[in-house]
Amino acid sequence: MSNPLLHAYDLPPFSQIKPEHVRPAIEQVIADSREQLQQLLAKPPAQWTWATLIEPLDEMGERLSRAWSPVSHLNAVMNSPELREAHDSCLPLLSQFSTEMGQNQALYNAYRQLADSDAYHELDAAQQTIIQHALRDFRLSGIALPAEQQKRYGELKMRLSELQSRFSNQLMDATQAWTRHVTDVSELAGLPESALAQARQAAEARDLDGWLITLEFPSYYAVMTYADNADLRREVYTAYCTRASDQGPHAGQNDNGPVIAEILQLRQELASLLGYANYAELSLATKMADSTDQVLGFLRDLAGRSRPYAEADLQALREFAASRGCSELQSWDTGYYAEQLRQHRYAISQEELRPWFPVDRVLQGMFTTAGRLFGVELREVAEFDRWHPEARLFEVVEGGRVIGRFFLDLYARSNKRGGAWMDGARDRRRLPGGEVQLPVAYLVCNFTPAVGDRPALLTHDEVTTLFHEFGHGLHHLLTRVDYPAASGINGVAWDAVELPSQFMENWCWEPEGLALISGHHETGEPLPADLLEKMLAAKNFQSGLAMLRQIEFSLFDFELHAQSGRSAREVLQAVREEVSVMPPPSFNRFENGFAHIFAGGYAAGYYSYKWAEVLSADAFSRFEDEGIFNAETGRSFRDNILARGGSREPMELFIAFRGREPSVEALLRHSGLTQEQAA
Repeated sequence: MSNPLLHAYDLPPFSQIKPEHVRPAIEQVIADSREQLQQLLAKPPAQWTWATLIEPLDEMGERLSRAWSPVSHLNAVMNSPELREAHDSCLPLLSQFSTEMGQNQALYNAYRQLADSDAYHELDAAQQTIIQHALRDFRLSGIALPAEQQKRYGELKMRLSELQSRFSNQLMDATQAWTRHVTDVSELAGLPESALAQARQAAEARDLDGWLITLEFPSYYAVMTYADNADLRREVYTAYCTRASDQGPHAGQNDNGPVIAEILQLRQELASLLGYANYAELSLATKMADSTDQVLGFLRDLAGRSRPYAEADLQALREFAASRGCSELQSWDTGYYAEQLRQHRYAISQEELRPWFPVDRVLQGMFTTAGRLFGVELREVAEFDRWHPEARLFEVVEGGRVIGRFFLDLYARSNKRGGAWMDGARDRRRLPGGEVQLPVAYLVCNFTPAVGDRPALLTHDEVTTLFHEFGHGLHHLLTRVDYPAASGINGVAWDAVELPSQFMENWCWEPEGLALISGHHETGEPLPADLLEKMLAAKNFQSGLAMLRQIEFSLFDFELHAQSGRSAREVLQAVREEVSVMPPPSFNRFENGFAHIFAGGYAAGYYSYKWAEVLSADAFSRFEDEGIFNAETGRSFRDNILARGGSREPMELFIAFRGREPSVEALLRHSGLTQEQAA
């Protein structure tokens, strides 16, 4: 039987990929790569060049990515026991191969020779950056360690890869394990029609009468925000915040506590092995921030500036809840009363806005925004090999030529990982024959799907999430770098990678931007002026609490990885005592579901959301000065940020665009955390 993962393809043949293809393909590609590497290094030329060293390695990397990328994607969006088993069985193989490459002395010597040669000085800035980053990564792979320690490094990386996957799997299983079947609709009083329809649809899918509440985010969010029934809110909150832990209705099942403990222990050992005091220091070796003190100082400064506003937000919430008969505000009450207060104060809710944001209108407006800013056109492709009927495909066109494509998978469903993300499916690269391979991206969200005859209608929060992921996508797709190690998002320091994504969110708040992305799903009429005014007035509602919450997560992550000896629970408690104005109940196990840092790439890096928010707010302030659709300013952002990928240090790129280093003031202003705005 022919294995589709071993053949060249334009776009992945999703319908042909079966779990039984996965491991044989990965084994084959790795075996071939080992052989090719051996041949490459067996007869070294007198002098290595870019063409003799880097290009063959890029070709090897491309083949492995071609086999693994669609598998990794399918495992996230169409999970099944068989696929999960096949996917997870390859993680040790991939980890081992990556370690082998990073510790290959002959390969390191070849890079070293190229870096020290005259030919190096003839390379362009992107090529030089790639070689310097590669030498750094060799050091971080333990190239200088004795053989025994190198072996231990490989074992640690392999085990960490397994544990991170286990964390993700257990969280998905725990999320799906709990449901609440409701047969009396009065229990769901307060829920908007869209949420009731979704709950009805979820029940029907399992051949049940009535309504089904799940822990998938749209369902959880609807209950926490709108359900009048405090007992129901408490029940759903408890189930959600104790997922994969030793607490709650499924205590001890799929418990991520031991997984976290082992991950932390191994990360600390890895850092020590490489000569770093802790994992946070190791993490910063590839980031924009200079030191752990700088990051902690940045977060604590923001916490100090935000806290008075957060305290005022909480006081207002408590007083309002008390006026509505809730004498003691609990964690499962805050979302509900915040929404009630928002409606009371501004006469507006997320739900009320939904009819004005049908998904296709939002997409059309978002694409128009990208067109006006960056000079590109986006077109949908009707026919392609889908992994799910809801999957869509778009082309990015410039001057009549396709320059990239991206897949879109927008809606929450069973067996799909929660959250929203962008992932590269293929990198832009110049092929040996001179032709350019065009980039492809995946954009994935978990929005409320269409119900009945109505199209999918987004909340404004969901619109913002879509723009965020699209920003990542543009970063990957509008690159002009021809080398895969620095094209798109590759090689970009992790604390700068959120700049384009957060930057794009700004257009969701600008009246000119909103006019493009909104239109009533029945009448097409634009968002009424009074709703727009209310929405903009409510923009920074409870922003002090929101800022402090993100800082709490960031500090927890960074402190956790900058120390050893204390458990995750102890660190979280200490951080909450320092910055939180309303600590959650003792049974809350937030950390057991914090996939960003235990299963994603954000370990000792969650601060980068806030760090990049400073960059994005300051970058956007140039548009505020010069016009939010100023094509020249848009071109400058594209040329200096989006097009450059990881070819230069991010601070250089930011200064090239902004003319100076970033300032925190724009972020505080955008968040309503300044004296003038509070007055």
